[in-house]
Amino acid sequence: QVQLVESGGGLVHPGGSLTLSCAASGFTFSDYYMSWYRQVPGKERELVATISNRFGGTDYVDSVKGRFTISRDNAENTVNLQMSNLKPEDTAVYFCNALRRPWDYWGQGTRVTVSS
Repeated sequence: QVQLVESGGGLVHPGGSLTLSCAASGFTFSDYYMSWYRQVPGKERELVATISNRFGGTDYVDSVKGRFTISRDNAENTVNLQMSNLKPEDTAVYFCNALRRPWDYWGQGTRVTVSS
């Protein structure tokens, strides 16, 4: 059974930091591109960061470049998103995604709120 379980969300002040984690099971993790998406009510889900399967190449949406870092551990089947200098506009539900076409898996999401 495929599972993606996110953790690490919460309330943080503007300028603060938070690290999200995603634990994967039920598939060959190292074969999949892993991504973090986020969504706010009334808006489409937005791709935040992606890390490739074996060589770890990364890509980020412009709004988080220099502030967020995605990383993966293929031995532990985990992917993290380190977030720093958080802004109120980073407030969203963050989702972990595993992609190896045609297979596309999602977690349930973890909420991040950036507020003073």
